[in-house]
Amino acid sequence: MSQVNDVVIKIATVNGTGSASANGLLMKSIFRMGIPVVGKNYFPSNIQGLPTWYEVRVTGEGHQARADRVDIMVAMNAQTYAKDMAEVAPGGWLIYDSTWPRSRLLSREDINVLGIPLSRLCNEHFSGARARILMKNIAYVGALAALLDIELEVITELLQETFAKKPKLVTSNLEAIRLGYDHAREHFSCPLPMSVKRLDKTRGHVMIDGNTAAGLGCVYAGATVGAWYPITPSTSLMDAYKSFCKQFRMDEEGQRKKFCIVQAEDELAAIGMVLGASWNGARAFTPTSGPGISLMGEFIGFAYYAEVPAVIFDVQRAGPSTGMPTRTQQGDLLSCAYASHGDTRHVLLFPANPEECFHTAIQAFDLADRLQTPVMVLSDLDIGMNDWMCPDFQWDDEYRPDRGKVLTAEQLEGMEKFYRYLDVDGDGIAYRTFPGEHPRGSFFTRGSGHNKYGAYTEDSAEYREVLDRLLIKWETARELVPAPVIEYSKFNKAAVLSVGSCDGAVREALGRLQNRNIGLNYCRVKAFPFPQSVREFIDKHERVYVVEQNRDAQLRSLLILDLEIDPAKLVPVLHYDGMSLNASFVVETLMEKHVKGEAA
Repeated sequence: MSQVNDVVIKIATVNGTGSASANGLLMKSIFRMGIPVVGKNYFPSNIQGLPTWYEVRVTGEGHQARADRVDIMVAMNAQTYAKDMAEVAPGGWLIYDSTWPRSRLLSREDINVLGIPLSRLCNEHFSGARARILMKNIAYVGALAALLDIELEVITELLQETFAKKPKLVTSNLEAIRLGYDHAREHFSCPLPMSVKRLDKTRGHVMIDGNTAAGLGCVYAGATVGAWYPITPSTSLMDAYKSFCKQFRMDEEGQRKKFCIVQAEDELAAIGMVLGASWNGARAFTPTSGPGISLMGEFIGFAYYAEVPAVIFDVQRAGPSTGMPTRTQQGDLLSCAYASHGDTRHVLLFPANPEECFHTAIQAFDLADRLQTPVMVLSDLDIGMNDWMCPDFQWDDEYRPDRGKVLTAEQLEGMEKFYRYLDVDGDGIAYRTFPGEHPRGSFFTRGSGHNKYGAYTEDSAEYREVLDRLLIKWETARELVPAPVIEYSKFNKAAVLSVGSCDGAVREALGRLQNRNIGLNYCRVKAFPFPQSVREFIDKHERVYVVEQNRDAQLRSLLILDLEIDPAKLVPVLHYDGMSLNASFVVETLMEKHVKGEAA
């Protein structure tokens, strides 16, 4: 029985051997054939020498989550042969470099084993150790092209685009492709029972990672200042921002930069620079991960209390402490929501994919300015560093940044007095000024006790008045943040609620459950504080399964704290092994808990 456009390929190599470009070529070639595809990179936290894996999920139905099986394993790392072979699904295929005999390790009777002498082929056709290693990776792409029926014309086109300025590299890469392709065609029955066939489902889409999308979003939002300290998995966000700024933030002559990027000595310094730039009227941001949030805590609290806008991107990774820096998790929800000491509450935004990273970045800057407070965008490593198929980004040329309540010189001239922390409109948001705008707009920016007039105070009533006003602003934020995604399949007593990158796996799982006649309604929250529509959704159901990627049910805790939900109604579904969520885990866990709930 043939299996078309539904295949999972996993490639096991060694970090630092140049396999990334070969794996990208494989994924992009399938994408160019109009077939939906998603790539997941599982890499170690060192630079070179440890095992790394890349997974390509070919999914004609367009699923976005990690697969729950491996159909074809390309085992290029002798150290992980046993583990890699064990992952192959029964009836699947294992491809290995047969230049050296490995038969002792390949002893499963329920899979198919294909030996291709990749090293020997490349040693005979290329000179230089580095070139041979790199071309061996390209050769296995050629072999897969034959085995899966990937169009060689598409691979050729991609190589010509990639190495347009280096034609010699096009020639050598095509030679390596032909080595693998011709050997597979000569020695094996091609294509395999599982293959790819051209579709038209990728038109109007792009392959992009979340960090690149967020970096582009910062440019479109009007951000001109970025400060950061490098940390996995967020560093590439600033790299992308810098690259886009060199395209779009230069003067007409291309000589003068109209942006400022500072690599600080640590995360605390980075957020300090962001607050200084924001206080002066620039749109500024910093990308980081969980450990950086910990270090930024004091300044985040200062920004909350002094009411200085800032945008922080937390690309979450597995913790605690150093944890597993190259694995994904959603473990920073609570630490970000209440970052710093004392009574603080911070606006959080939760993109689910790179497309939302782009748009959420823009929303974050507008919200930070309108609310005069730090706004954090909580992505994660899966979104930030992996390749996702997304619709082409749409942009409204009429967009103008919403700077919120900023008084102009003309407005200040007509005022008798300006008080920085006075709530004039009853929404908890005071008016602010930019430095140098008008003498009448001057004020002290205080992280210490201050009253509504901006004066220092240790008076209990005055201090409490300011804190209570910040609660009013919190309720205003509830009305301004993005609404949740809510979908009703029919009247159901139970529902699923999730956040961020859980979305793809949850949607796939709900489809599988529907095929079993188990209907569940769905809500994906996009922001904290939670809009009232989230509470209304929960109130309509007897049980709500809260799916998230951490051990301690942090999203569930936030729902209980912010909306005063009955804890008994919220059933945790927790995934926290560092790998991205897949649909099988969701289905199995929901089935188990749902049966128990029905029995109760």
